[in-house]
Amino acid sequence: MGEMICFTSESGEHQAYLATPAGGSGPGIIVLQEWWGLVPHIKDVSDRFAREGFVALAPDLYDGESTTEPDDAATLMQALHIGETEHKLRGAVETLLALPGVSPKDAVGIVGFCMGGQLAMFAAGNNPAIKATVNFYGIHPKVQPSYRDIQGEVQGFFAERDHMASPEAVKALSVELTTLEIPHEFKTYPGTDHAFFNDARPEVYNPEAAKDAWQRMVEFFRGCLK
Repeated sequence: MGEMICFTSESGEHQAYLATPAGGSGPGIIVLQEWWGLVPHIKDVSDRFAREGFVALAPDLYDGESTTEPDDAATLMQALHIGETEHKLRGAVETLLALPGVSPKDAVGIVGFCMGGQLAMFAAGNNPAIKATVNFYGIHPKVQPSYRDIQGEVQGFFAERDHMASPEAVKALSVELTTLEIPHEFKTYPGTDHAFFNDARPEVYNPEAAKDAWQRMVEFFRGCLK
């Protein structure tokens, strides 16, 4: 269903995975990777969006590198150049909006997982065309999103047993977004661990929570991207 494409930004040429619905058109969604890289799981999530009628674009933020080892993933995440990443994210949004099958032409959604969740918030604060943002247990020690500039609504999914995106951190984020009058809805799933949505990691995957979050997210994007 999907294919690798090239796109450009201020930082140069990059790759991304593009998944297009059978009908050839639909609202645009940016899909952001976990700290593992642009792995098969993220491509599968993009394909799932396409089956729901969305045009999904997953930019490769590591420029071809990926891993299955946590220590290597942490190194890749820490080495991410935030300025260049911002260029890539902006380029991905512009590329998605320029695709002939993407409608509406003035709005896209974005979703990210783990590292990508924080980067989704970061991208939303820098790209007014992002009108719907979904954050799955987002973390990144070097990324500080400009929440004040986020357009549209925010949806967040979190795990009860998460030492990285902790319940305390989630509560603080909700308070900040409320203060800034940014519409948001957060849901924390009892008894779940960080990365509960990732069905490629059976040690943390929670099928019930993942199914519920997926349905809520699809409805959210459909409601925001009309």
